[in-house]
Amino acid sequence: MAWPIAGTAVAVPDSQSPQHFIRPEGSPPVNGYSHAVAFSGPLVVVSGQLPVDAQGRLVGQDDPAAQITQVFENLTAALAAAGATMEHVVKLTVFLTDLGDVAEFRRIRDQYLSTQRPPASSVIQVSALLNPAFRVEIEALAAT
Repeated sequence: MAWPIAGTAVAVPDSQSPQHFIRPEGSPPVNGYSHAVAFSGPLVVVSGQLPVDAQGRLVGQDDPAAQITQVFENLTAALAAAGATMEHVVKLTVFLTDLGDVAEFRRIRDQYLSTQRPPASSVIQVSALLNPAFRVEIEALAAT
């Protein structure tokens, strides 16, 4: 894995577009996130999304990939309802019940989000979520 060089920022010509500071000078290496994202304009706040389908049924019993994918599909739908896309996401907060799912989370995240302009991100291990079968919950902030 090639780590971004310290001091790396993705310059964005439009002042309304987020500026991603992937690895500012003096900061540690990253793995698929930016240390900071600066933006101005409207903010979309997406509540924690769970691995359930439109009927509220669990997707992926004991299958972290299926659960994570469903959560990203739910995030995509919630953002679309607010006039945003995954490209607008500036911050993710990820709750996992098993840190063994981090690699799978990263693999799937990179299918939904730009690896060139990754959002700021936090991954937090929790002992449980609302339903004991849930392995993941993700909330997002998006700048439109």
